[in-house]
Amino acid sequence: MKEEFKNFVKQNPVLIKYIKSGEMTWQKFYEIYDLYGSDYNAWKEYLKEPAKEEVRSQTPDFLSFVKSLDMDKIEEGVNSLQRVLGVISEMAVKNTTETPKYKPRPLYKHFDD
Repeated sequence: MKEEFKNFVKQNPVLIKYIKSGEMTWQKFYEIYDLYGSDYNAWKEYLKEPAKEEVRSQTPDFLSFVKSLDMDKIEEGVNSLQRVLGVISEMAVKNTTETPKYKPRPLYKHFDD
């Protein structure tokens, strides 16, 4: 019976929407399936096709995020990051290749002896 219910859910993925929204639980859906099986009259409330507006509102937030991106701002950020990395790499190269300019005098030596 559990496998039949799983197959029923796979054939009707619109049921997942009710679980995610908290309107129903898997237990309640399983009880309905246990009593009525896949009879359409028992499921017509849950298996109705969502309206086109609902489908649009269910599009992933990622797409709306990508659409709202300002490419000029992203390019500015990338350029700034490249400049910072360039300065850091230059400093690292200078620190490894430069010899100290100040050379301490030996302790035993006095003023130009």
